[in-house]
Amino acid sequence: MDQEQGSKIGYGRGFLAALDQSGGSTPKALAQYGVPESGYATEDEMFDHMHAFRSRIITAPAFNGDRILGAILFEQTMDRDVAGTATPAYLWDRKQVVPFVKVDEGLADETDGVRLMKPFTKLDDVLARANRRRVFGTKMRSFIARSNSAGVAAVLDQQFAYAERILDADLMPIIEPEVDIHSDEKQSAEELLRQGILDRLSALPDGRQVMLKLSIPTQDDFYAELIEHPKILRVVALSGGYSQHDADARLARNHGLIASFSRALTEGLRYQQTDDEFNRTLDTSIAAIDRASTT
Repeated sequence: MDQEQGSKIGYGRGFLAALDQSGGSTPKALAQYGVPESGYATEDEMFDHMHAFRSRIITAPAFNGDRILGAILFEQTMDRDVAGTATPAYLWDRKQVVPFVKVDEGLADETDGVRLMKPFTKLDDVLARANRRRVFGTKMRSFIARSNSAGVAAVLDQQFAYAERILDADLMPIIEPEVDIHSDEKQSAEELLRQGILDRLSALPDGRQVMLKLSIPTQDDFYAELIEHPKILRVVALSGGYSQHDADARLARNHGLIASFSRALTEGLRYQQTDDEFNRTLDTSIAAIDRASTT
């Protein structure tokens, strides 16, 4: 791993931008941006619109390493160019933003109150391409809907098994076991999750670290032990469906927890905006999320 990038992620001030919407979530993201499904006829056209949206964000003046530590990319975005330069290289060389890539292939059906990741069918190839493109790390998402000990254990066993393979490829894994913010069992699920993570960290060989991407906890500072853990490089938070204002307010009450927002970051951005309007809106969002991430 690149030591300069690792130092920035581990100790820098700022947050991660999540620009990794996959095929299933792209239509909704584009609709919120002002591009309805009637605006494209094929999947290729849809992804072209999405890449143009991401490129507009990445090239905006406000999007730089002063407040943004890293950006999580969709696999296809990793393979495309921004302003004539490979996206990961553009992020790091031009913006000083550390690139990550989403490696999971979507979620399986719910069992035991959770949705595991579908089995990875191309991980070795994605990791090899990520290394060639100077990507620092990866991200993979599971989903926890209920406080079910067997389900949470299955999520973490799967996540940590893949994390070992990612570490073997000399990349930094972001483990994302998202807890449903609407679940009436959210807090008890978080208790199972925290203990399960601590148990598995003890089995992680000395000298190895992972990152965590977690839902903002019900109880403020609930993940403080994980944030301070020597085998955790950084703990970041997803917005999980909260509005930007609500996510920022909740995040600010959790010391040391920083954002890795997607929908909350792009809130208010519209295809129809002029570049000045777009850039002002993005700058305002970045400033607010940065403030919430520096408590």
